Amino acid sequence: MTAALRKIIHIDMDAFFAAVEQRDNPSYRNKPLIVGGKPDSRGVVATCSYQARQYGVHSAMPSSRAYRLCPHAIFVKPNFAAYREASEHIQQIFHQYTDLVEPLSLDEAYLDVTESQLFQGSATRLAKTIKQQVFSETGLVASTGISYNKFFAKIASDKDKPDGLYLITPEQGFDFVAQLPVGDFYGVGKATEQKMHALGIKTGADLRLFSLPTLQQHFGKSALFFYQIAQGIDDRAVNPYRTRKSIGTETTYEKDLQEATEIYQQLMQLFAKALVKVQEKKLTARTLTVKIKYHDFKQITRSISFKQPIKSSYFNEVLLRKLLKKDSIGKSKVRLLGVTLSALDPQSLTYRQMDLFDNNTYSRCS
Repeated sequence: MTAALRKIIHIDMDAFFAAVEQRDNPSYRNKPLIVGGKPDSRGVVATCSYQARQYGVHSAMPSSRAYRLCPHAIFVKPNFAAYREASEHIQQIFHQYTDLVEPLSLDEAYLDVTESQLFQGSATRLAKTIKQQVFSETGLVASTGISYNKFFAKIASDKDKPDGLYLITPEQGFDFVAQLPVGDFYGVGKATEQKMHALGIKTGADLRLFSLPTLQQHFGKSALFFYQIAQGIDDRAVNPYRTRKSIGTETTYEKDLQEATEIYQQLMQLFAKALVKVQEKKLTARTLTVKIKYHDFKQITRSISFKQPIKSSYFNEVLLRKLLKKDSIGKSKVRLLGVTLSALDPQSLTYRQMDLFDNNTYSRCS
């Protein structure tokens, strides 16, 4: 099946965490609401209501700055159990219309409705129906994008937020991407956007002027995706069996940490939490990544990979000191710590408990 014949819907719940809170707490409705850390903490904004966004508040912003922008906002701690419950209900609705559902997070998913015969095969009318059902059953509002590939469907879902419904047809795709700023492209972060701008690439039309070999020189493995998108081509399938690549946890501390022993203890606790998450999903991991953000916002990551699945028995401060021996642990203040486990595989019934200090067990340390 060619990309031009596909019918893809991208559904993105509007201000999801905040919307769940406002739904479940009538006193929060129609008010600026911020879900995340306390205003006097080192935390950040997870999401916020559209009433708060009018003051310039946005996700990932430090809570202290959000408070300065909107001091009369209501700050609430995230309730992930409620968000997961709402997400599961919404996912069940999606599966009533197609088995090809690819969740991206709790609040967004791709649906491939190419084979659906509902509404004489109209993906737009189907998207509208799904939106209406989600609202009637959960009280939550979604924005939807409809197109012939995943790239345009995702772009379209953001066009008319909140409560949006936007269609990009195969006939519109080539011209649509030409005027699209590269900063709006999927996969283009701030660093890549700046690099493109330095090359004179500000829109899809500019990107289209560059050959694939030239793009590969500057963007490596991402070059083919950028080259094809500039032509309006995206053949990625909606994958309902998308595997998780990593599992981790991190904490921003109320007060900076400086004592090395305390930092290592906190990393041990984060490792334990991450390993529990891996085991709950019946997976194993072979790569450990430690993330440290210092008080001046300088950030480092250090990784080590093993030939056998990681177990808790041999994980201790000795390994951490070995992994972080080149870094100024105990000398510079730390504001954030994180541990991520990756190289995930399904858990076998039995696997050997390896020694993390055997020089033959790991493949790299960076």
